[in-house]
Amino acid sequence: QVQLVESGGGLVQAGGSLRLSCTASGLTFSTNAMGWFRRAPGKEREFVATINASGTATYLSDSVQGRFTNSRDNAENTVYLQMNNMRSEDTAVYYCAAGPLWIEIAEDYDYWGQGTQVTVSS
Repeated sequence: QVQLVESGGGLVQAGGSLRLSCTASGLTFSTNAMGWFRRAPGKEREFVATINASGTATYLSDSVQGRFTNSRDNAENTVYLQMNNMRSEDTAVYYCAAGPLWIEIAEDYDYWGQGTQVTVSS
């Protein structure tokens, strides 16, 4: 059974930082691209970042480029999202996902975590 478990969410002031983690089990982590998505209240799910299976290539949305970075540790089956200089509009539930392609299309990911809440106070 595949499980993706996010952690690291919480409350942070604008301008602050958080690091999200997503640990996977039940799949061959090192052969899966990993994506991060978020859903803000009243809004549709939004792509945030993705990283290829080896960790050598990443892609971030324009809204977080320059503030967020993503990385992975295949030995620990974990992917990270480092969020810096956070803004109120970053408030959302953040989800990690696993799939065959490092792509911004949510439907191309096969497995999803339950999400972790991130709240940025202004």
